[in-house]
Amino acid sequence: MIIRRNVLGLAAAFLLGLSPVIGAAQAQPKELVIFAAASLKNALDETAAAWVKETGKPAPKISYAASNVLAKQLEQGAPADLFLSADLDWMDYAAGKGLIKPDTRITLLANRIALIAPSDSTAKLTLAPGADLSAALGQGKLAMGNVDSVPAGKYGKAALEKLGGWDKVKDKVAQADNVRAALLLVSRGEAPLGIVYTTDAAADPKVKVIATFPEDSHPPILYPVAVTKDSTNSDALGFLTYLRGAGPRAAFEKQGFTVLNKPANAT
Repeated sequence: MIIRRNVLGLAAAFLLGLSPVIGAAQAQPKELVIFAAASLKNALDETAAAWVKETGKPAPKISYAASNVLAKQLEQGAPADLFLSADLDWMDYAAGKGLIKPDTRITLLANRIALIAPSDSTAKLTLAPGADLSAALGQGKLAMGNVDSVPAGKYGKAALEKLGGWDKVKDKVAQADNVRAALLLVSRGEAPLGIVYTTDAAADPKVKVIATFPEDSHPPILYPVAVTKDSTNSDALGFLTYLRGAGPRAAFEKQGFTVLNKPANAT
């Protein structure tokens, strides 16, 4: 009996000794988890670093991928606090599945798509009705995001269809999992031409813009953001508010984005 009491006493003392440590661990702030379209990487990395410096908060954990992939991951239960999509369709998908808090949704940015080539390319093309990319491609491929699911790929296909050039190149398309992967194919010289956002082209010195697609050749390229439905992180709304401030505006504009900052229901 005495031995048992001593053991119990030692166990109690051990737990009491650990309690401040356990409490300290529980008091550690939870990192913010952000799902963001791949095309946002440069500007969002800069914005997140500035937020950490200004607030002293833990660095957010940012997962970059195509918007369709991120929306599907949210649907499958992947934990995230914020979702930044490169088009309205995938944010609408998330909203339809009850994966976001609708009252937090903002249309944050706008973008453009462009035809790019390696920086040493001599290719010259005009993106007007009747545009034919096949001659400039030769035996090479046109790098694009997946034209059925990746926003940049969908915009690119829509633009080529509007200009009457899709049927001439559809069998020469190298479809990538996201827009940054398409950019990389051109940057490495593995594809002579590619369609990416102008902001992606600006982020890679190994490519250059050959021509920018007319804005009326495709649906408006808009970037909505919202807090996810299951987020319990108090910093989620704070970071969303921060994204709408002057510092992030400068970071986004430096990369070539147009800052809109419009509530989802704004006209």
